[in-house]
Amino acid sequence: MPREREQGKILGRHRDRLAVVYVRQSTRQQVLDHGESTRLQYGLVERAVALGWPASRVIVIDEDLGRSAATAAQRPGFARLVTKITMGHVGLVLGTEMSRLARAGRDWHQLIELCSLSGTLLADTDGVTMEPPPGVWTP
Repeated sequence: MPREREQGKILGRHRDRLAVVYVRQSTRQQVLDHGESTRLQYGLVERAVALGWPASRVIVIDEDLGRSAATAAQRPGFARLVTKITMGHVGLVLGTEMSRLARAGRDWHQLIELCSLSGTLLADTDGVTMEPPPGVWTP
């Protein structure tokens, strides 16, 4: 049983919503040169399933492959992720490195705040990295 279940971080209300795997690399050249990184990121779908999400409730957002994370304005995938979180459709966001989600401090803090307000967890290959405070949001 994954560590997150034992610690009670992932609840039924999280699994009632989507798990989103966010896939990104900064440049087209990185995508070409670092195929293993791309494969690892897509492999997070299996991690979501292992954490209890049915495969049909796991989506991959990969429109930002080959796009810098310097600003969110140039990343349609990030905008899609933020929209889904804001609408309360996401229970878990997975990435190989949380820093890949947003490099600009403003974008990162906005994402953390939205996750906290909507009750969305963030996770990487090592575990759940963010748990919203209890009582912040009730579906």
